[in-house]
Amino acid sequence: MKLTMVGVGYVGIVSGTGFASLGNDVICLDTDKTKIEMLENGRMTIYEPGLEEIFKTNLKAGRLVFTTDSKKAIQESEVIFICVGTPAGSDSEADLSAVKSVAAAIGMYMNDYKVVVNKSTVPVGTADMVRMIIKENQHQPLDFDVVSNPEFLREGAAVKDFENPDRIIIGTNSPKAEKIMTSLYRSLARTGRPIMFTDIRSAEIIKYASNCMLATRISFMNQLSHLCEKAGADIAQVAKGIGLDTRIGARFLHAGIGYGGSCFPKDVKALIATMKKYRCDADLFEAVDRINEKQNTIVVEKLQSVMPIEGITVAIWGVSFKPKTDDIREAPAIKIIRRLQEHGASIRVYDPVASENAKKELKNVHFFDDPYKTVEGCEALVVATEWDLFRNIDLKQVKKLLKKPVIIDGRNIYPPENMKELGFNYIGIGRR
Repeated sequence: MKLTMVGVGYVGIVSGTGFASLGNDVICLDTDKTKIEMLENGRMTIYEPGLEEIFKTNLKAGRLVFTTDSKKAIQESEVIFICVGTPAGSDSEADLSAVKSVAAAIGMYMNDYKVVVNKSTVPVGTADMVRMIIKENQHQPLDFDVVSNPEFLREGAAVKDFENPDRIIIGTNSPKAEKIMTSLYRSLARTGRPIMFTDIRSAEIIKYASNCMLATRISFMNQLSHLCEKAGADIAQVAKGIGLDTRIGARFLHAGIGYGGSCFPKDVKALIATMKKYRCDADLFEAVDRINEKQNTIVVEKLQSVMPIEGITVAIWGVSFKPKTDDIREAPAIKIIRRLQEHGASIRVYDPVASENAKKELKNVHFFDDPYKTVEGCEALVVATEWDLFRNIDLKQVKKLLKKPVIIDGRNIYPPENMKELGFNYIGIGRR
């Protein structure tokens, strides 16, 4: 099948590469000439474990091509995926300007029947808007269908998620589009992964609902962690106890310094804005968002409880919002660093892959290529991202290098009893 992915961001690159691996001819379209040239030359624009190898294989085989030519990409494809960004606007609603621009181009250049697929995270009703914009920009009436096919790719595990998805959600009211989308996803469905067909608006809501449910679980545990600290309980044991209930399950019950990334923060805010637009109460999701905003900088309060911050040097391990990615969008570490700088601290940072991106966002920060050199001479260490490297670090050596044996463990990766035995002043989240 001939496909076009509009947008070479995270979703476009991963999905385009994945569909090419399934034997499709994929055109990746973007207005960013620099990115297109990099990708044409086999250079990745994102970090994602396992992606580069299959990307280069399909690029070499000619199943994956890149262009800035909208007319060519639209006219040569049967299915067009809209994978552009939908960042939060000033009113917290999703900014759909890129989606609108793509829809206008599709209407202008389409030459025969197309299936237009909204893969970007968009609010309910967007498919109707896309359909209207395409019709308004057509030079002659041509048949097409708009489908909602939200993505559920986890950064750091996106290749696995594409190849073995929990589910494939397809929102359509067209038997013709349903047949084409079934054919496209048939090989993935053979792995036992269900394709769920639904109406378009339900599919649009499913994406937001999924992310907001996960965000709610995180904020639930983070708020509960404060009670655990004051009552002398351990949030890790509480999480294990409630997670063993099969009705609840253990995933996303980890207390820490809050969620970040390109999805959860903006999707929670966007769902709040959408619910208010439809005159629905959104107090639960407003609380989820508020708890997360406060949790993002709780590290500063914890550090202030053991020493004055002004004039000290603090080591930060991890600046990506989660491990196995170089994405720093809405990363708690970035907010923590800025707050510490406001209080007069000097900052030293180490991250296995995200430092280059962080250098573009942070000022007056010293970056290191080695976690041990990062902590040398520092008054405190903050663990902000749970990279496996940090779990297996030589903590005895870390203690020798630190000026003061203070560790703020923002991800609860170390057992408190072990840290006490090693002589650390260890502060976790919701730990005794």
